[in-house]
Amino acid sequence: MKIITLIIRVITGVLFIFSGLVKAIDPRGLAYKMQEFFEAFSNDGYFVKMMHTLGEYALTFSIIIITLEVIIGVALLLGWQKKFTAVMLLLLMVLFTFLTSYVLFSGKIRACGCFGDCIPITPVQTFTKDIILLIFSVFILFSLKYINPVAKPFPLLLYMAIAVLATVSLQIYVLSHLPIVDCLPFKKGNNILKLREMPENAIQDKFDYTFTYSKNGEKKDFKPDALPDSTWEYVDRKQILIEKGSNNIPLINDFNLTNDLGEDVTNDILQLKDPYYLLYIKDISRDAKEWLPELKRIIDNNKDRKFYFITSQAKPVQEFIKTNEIQITGLLTLDATALKTAARANPTLYLMKGPVVQKKWGWADFDSVLK
Repeated sequence: MKIITLIIRVITGVLFIFSGLVKAIDPRGLAYKMQEFFEAFSNDGYFVKMMHTLGEYALTFSIIIITLEVIIGVALLLGWQKKFTAVMLLLLMVLFTFLTSYVLFSGKIRACGCFGDCIPITPVQTFTKDIILLIFSVFILFSLKYINPVAKPFPLLLYMAIAVLATVSLQIYVLSHLPIVDCLPFKKGNNILKLREMPENAIQDKFDYTFTYSKNGEKKDFKPDALPDSTWEYVDRKQILIEKGSNNIPLINDFNLTNDLGEDVTNDILQLKDPYYLLYIKDISRDAKEWLPELKRIIDNNKDRKFYFITSQAKPVQEFIKTNEIQITGLLTLDATALKTAARANPTLYLMKGPVVQKKWGWADFDSVLK
């Protein structure tokens, strides 16, 4: 039994550490996934006000959950505070299993993001993994007598403190820079226009349609191949999914750049022959004073290149440009979700050549753009 407990402990601990670190390189990714859950619960009518409030603190929750995953994994391997660790492990697994079951059975969220964007797994795989880990966590809770600390209390406390400090520091670093490992579709070398296309092996969803017409106060449903004559008045159309497709969403979705006239200029911008810059800016934060001088120097030293600001909130960014007398080629708008994927730091600068990403920098690295 002692050997079985050790094996389960090591497997669970290593998985928790790995899962936490994979997400720690991009904590905003988990934060956005949390916002999806809060929004889905709100739309279902569960604690609407509370869900909206929790959504505002998604990044904080993300950092806490990621850090908890890592330190629980480390604590399992070290045998530190075994009862407390086992209880926390079980509570986290109950939460994770609930969330993955919601993803699997509701169909309202495509993936849970358990291993971040670097290792996408299906809802079935995720749910199965969590069921197994839930069983492991219960087993560990009832096998505490077989768990012994690997060192004395003070060294163990020191190891735990190092794990917490390292995990939190990593997350703080990537929030102002960019993920250390870029697993997003906008990574360096990717062709944005190509990734906006539907995958070659895509299988589209199949739908059945029912049309509702009325006549003399009577409403009746008709199939598309058996519509009534002109004496009937159209009322409504119902779309029913009869067969779910697969691989039918482009890697880059809803990436449509529009100018101040509301015109779609995506192809015009992404087919520019000479190198150009795109600055993705989600909102004007209090950190702006830290990166604005460097941004101006970048623009001044690249006057021969076109420079575009991209945002989902045009008015405040427009005022920011005017107030600070920033000379740019144009201001473009983009869907907020696509912007979150493109810009993990706020703001994020891209050097582009045609539709291909040449380089990218978070605002904390703007000073290295001219080097």
